Amino acid sequence: MKILLVGATGTLGRQIAKNAIENGHEVRCIVRNPRKASFLQEWGCELTKGDLLRKDDISYALQDVDAVVDAATSRPEDSKSIYETDWEGKLNLYNSCESKGIKRVIFLSILLTEQFRNVPLMDVKYCTEKLLEKSNFDYTIFKCAAFMQGVISQFAIPILDSQAVWMSGTPTKIAYINTQDMAKIIVSSLQNPDTHRISLPLVGPKAWDANEIIALCEKYSKRKAKIFRVADFILKATQSAVSFFQDSLNVAERLAFAEVTSSGKELNADMKKTLELLDIKETEMTSLESYIKEYYQQILKRLKELEVDLDIEEKKRLPF
Repeated sequence: MKILLVGATGTLGRQIAKNAIENGHEVRCIVRNPRKASFLQEWGCELTKGDLLRKDDISYALQDVDAVVDAATSRPEDSKSIYETDWEGKLNLYNSCESKGIKRVIFLSILLTEQFRNVPLMDVKYCTEKLLEKSNFDYTIFKCAAFMQGVISQFAIPILDSQAVWMSGTPTKIAYINTQDMAKIIVSSLQNPDTHRISLPLVGPKAWDANEIIALCEKYSKRKAKIFRVADFILKATQSAVSFFQDSLNVAERLAFAEVTSSGKELNADMKKTLELLDIKETEMTSLESYIKEYYQQILKRLKELEVDLDIEEKKRLPF
């Protein structure tokens, strides 16, 4: 198929692009900055410069496309509101798909959107789900939890560097999933009619809370974590404070998402139907423990190699 991939430079988007190319699909990526997306071109993707807020850009990008994979979410550095960058962008994208007769659409959403409509990102995802359900598209909505890659920056690296790990007072169990596993499932669903007009969960094999993840990191890094707990009311107070200022609106919306991760409501779902429809075995899914273990094995090995290299350089400087 010829696919338009939206959000191709993101953590998940780049894995979808790579997997789709490897499986023989043609992939066109609409990107705001082609220079920063040159790696996609090297993999074999076609790049087109554009922004979802500009209808002409979308119309051009959709030429001769068979399917759209929407993995886009506004970035933390975006100064505009999520409702402008995400919601208006979604309306432009799907209206253009409809006018061009493109039927196959895959949308990446989040679990429990209906329970957190007061959180802007969750509200936008919820509204997009409803928009697709009322449409004539052959859509598949994948409802995700969180990426394993995020565990590295949030827990693994700070613990290795003896930095503080920040966590809320009410840890939520989250079924983290490897983005490579996600990409495999998403791409395999593209030409599977059994996945048309349904919502499917897309999560990892097991849900973990922050304390359990820290224990894993301590085990494989052989370092003791420094934990800094933040009371939930402090996060809410910070959100309220920054929302008074227009320039800080995006920051307030991002802080609001902390309500989801500190709610105590488990971000997890039964993956049985998803795996059965796509003929994927549960044993093929990456476990968080093996992911963290492999990360530390690789990084600690590299650190040892660097120490050896530094030793050699130091010896070269000696006069004897």
